[in-house]
Amino acid sequence: MKALVYEGVGQRAWKDKPKPAIEAPTDAVVRITHTTICGTDLHILKGDVPAVESGRTLGHEGIGVVEEIGEGVANLKKGDQVLISCITSCGRCDYCKQAMYSHCRDGGWILGHLIDGTQAEYVRIPHADNSLYRLPSGLEPAAALMLSDILPTGHEIGALNGEVHLGDTIAIIGAGPIGLAALLTSRFYSPARIIVIDPDENRLAVARQFGATDTIAVDPVETVLKMTDGEGVDVAMEAVGIPETFDVCQRILRPGGRLANMGVHGHSVEFHLEDLWIKNVTIRTGLVNTNTIPVLMRFLESGGIDAEGLVTHRFALDDIEQAYDVFSRAASEKAIKMLLTAE
Repeated sequence: MKALVYEGVGQRAWKDKPKPAIEAPTDAVVRITHTTICGTDLHILKGDVPAVESGRTLGHEGIGVVEEIGEGVANLKKGDQVLISCITSCGRCDYCKQAMYSHCRDGGWILGHLIDGTQAEYVRIPHADNSLYRLPSGLEPAAALMLSDILPTGHEIGALNGEVHLGDTIAIIGAGPIGLAALLTSRFYSPARIIVIDPDENRLAVARQFGATDTIAVDPVETVLKMTDGEGVDVAMEAVGIPETFDVCQRILRPGGRLANMGVHGHSVEFHLEDLWIKNVTIRTGLVNTNTIPVLMRFLESGGIDAEGLVTHRFALDDIEQAYDVFSRAASEKAIKMLLTAE
């Protein structure tokens, strides 16, 4: 089969690899029909995730058809169309029983990280019963694919960790895929004001289409404080993963505010505890658990989220290297999410 293989910092190749096979009774092998590229994949290529070894197939998002199942798989059958969760969960360990699937003792974020991932023609999924979700008929693949990672990440690590409440003023720093997913899912909780901050005017335009009440391209700290009469925001969500954007978040929080960090950080940040200790703020980090996939899937079925609107570019799976080139130039290409379809 063909797969997109990480070959060291800055190096990738669409090349032949052996087709995966069942290794454990709880495994399934899925034929990929649709996949995408995540900002985390770019972090891997930049060397920000050193646990990823050369030779690893990248990717942790996908839709496909079950080709083979192990004898221990009870809830799936060959031919099922399934959503692949970016998080693998055994469903039995102490962390899984707390719905902290991201810390599963035999799973977590392993696809495209510690085991071969979904940017390939086939992928092996451990703990298939708990890590795959049957897709309802009629759900558009472009929308359904957003359930693999960005919608549950924006919801769980943004809206839920930020404890967005009715009438809140929230700020999302970064209008890339995760920031926009946080915007869409924060609207479930009826904040009064959603401020989106990003230097890219195209992404700010998309944010306004998705419901942002205010957008800021320059001088974010000064502008937010002016907009809020010097108070700051109830919730600040970091959706980039660099020190500068984390710093904006901690400087615009009002007393009692909540900072929800969604970005993947490859470098240390300067944490201003000397200013924050007295403000009664809460700071939460997290890796998505994907435990809200079922409720988000129902929202997609009902048309409650414009998830398909996140897809800006479509490619054949064989053209994945071109898709990477476009995604790495997101600003100039006006790219948010790629849809890669196997022919």
